[in-house]
Amino acid sequence: MTDLGGPGNHRARGPGDGPEAVASQIADAVESLTALWSIAAQEASLRLSLHQLRALRTVQAAPGLNLTGLADGLDIGLPTASRLCDRLAAAGLLERAPHPDTRREVQLWLTTHGQHVLSDVAGRRAQALAAALTAMEPAEREALSRGLRGFLAARNTASDTGGAKGR
Repeated sequence: MTDLGGPGNHRARGPGDGPEAVASQIADAVESLTALWSIAAQEASLRLSLHQLRALRTVQAAPGLNLTGLADGLDIGLPTASRLCDRLAAAGLLERAPHPDTRREVQLWLTTHGQHVLSDVAGRRAQALAAALTAMEPAEREALSRGLRGFLAARNTASDTGGAKGR
């Protein structure tokens, strides 16, 4: 079992406590979390694929984004991004509007319906995650929170110094 104790816990660490073993445990947890989030998204008022949800979240984070920016943000080709936007616009979730300065460029905006769908999905995901966290012991939740803060700080430090970057 991984040592989740605080800094004052000096138990002997076993072979399962090294970075590789912990990375494997995190990968398992991320798969479980992804499944939890996917199920919560499928229970929302409008069922969307994870790809469609990512597109909507990307536009939500950068209102007025153009199609090239969306394709780059999702790491997909321009034709794929265009078809994705066609489907989202047909569903009433996304709106295309001409750029005010360049007629050739189109800006992407969430519709009110798109905003409601994302809010519904986010709420369902938060409820599912809270239910899982409620089943944990308080000390486990604190250890998880502390570990996540440490992970994010280490990742940000690695990014700042030119280390490996994630999406």
